[in-house]
Amino acid sequence: MKAIQITEQGRAGVTEMPKPEVKPGHVLLKIGYVGFCGSDLNTFRGLNPLVKLPIVPGHEIGAVVEALGEDVPDHLQPGMHATVNPYTNCGHCPSCRNGRPNACEFNQTLGVQRDGAMAEYLLVPWEKVIADDAISVRDFALVEPMSVGFHAVNRAEVTDSDTVMVIGCGMIGLGAIVRAALRGARVIAVDVDDRKLDLAERLGAQYSVNTLKENLHERVMEITGSAGADVVIEAVGRPETYVASISEVAFTGRVVYIGYAKENIPFDTSYFVKKELDIRGSRNAMPNDFKAVMEYMKRGNCPVDELITAIYAPEKALEALEKWAINPGEVFRLLIEF
Repeated sequence: MKAIQITEQGRAGVTEMPKPEVKPGHVLLKIGYVGFCGSDLNTFRGLNPLVKLPIVPGHEIGAVVEALGEDVPDHLQPGMHATVNPYTNCGHCPSCRNGRPNACEFNQTLGVQRDGAMAEYLLVPWEKVIADDAISVRDFALVEPMSVGFHAVNRAEVTDSDTVMVIGCGMIGLGAIVRAALRGARVIAVDVDDRKLDLAERLGAQYSVNTLKENLHERVMEITGSAGADVVIEAVGRPETYVASISEVAFTGRVVYIGYAKENIPFDTSYFVKKELDIRGSRNAMPNDFKAVMEYMKRGNCPVDELITAIYAPEKALEALEKWAINPGEVFRLLIEF
């Protein structure tokens, strides 16, 4: 079968790999679309320490059920539209024992710690398949990244009395904006791109701040009556956004970090104590987050066409990654169509 491999820093292309054979307890998927995510871009740029090259990238999946192995439940049938929960969980580590398998100590995400989904076929355990014919195969490729943002809102325990500031309006940040707005919170979107901020407002943000044009602290104080945001969700992974999250959150507020910072960050730790902050990480997503995104998408309010920057054939994967690497801020999602 045809597959895409990132072979070394700055190099990617199509290769031939054996088609998986169906086995008991597993589902064979015919891949339709796979999204490139930020971790794939970092792999291509040589900035992902979790990856050993060469690797098949991809864990944002839109597919059709091709065949079923023995012992697969009847709710899955050939021809169904599906996506995949792309994380593994050992069942024994503290995270798994605490009912949070999304943060499994030994997790192996498709396309990161193991070969991913950018191939014509993918074989996965049936428990990882999420199917619903009400969602198109293409749109299913958007569910996983949005679910990561939904999960961060759960981690923040957002309610309808909160003011929530989301820093970073890429796919994951937009997912957090949608989920917070659905919960009735007042949402402030923060980014450096007016196009992304415009979309964030249409997805439910009441306020937007372009930090290239406005002073973030002054705008947050103006919006919140000098109180600060009850919740800050950081979806960028930059030192300045990590620090801003602590600075702009209200006393006794909650800060949730999704983005990975690539370098050490100096904090004024007095804020941690004086504000009595809840500082939390948010990793991956839970099955209920996937389902919540799917229910949102089925309402027909999600501007999915605007979230897809471009669709490429597998043979154009290198071109897609090169263009993205040059202008990372201008991309929501790039899809590969098989």
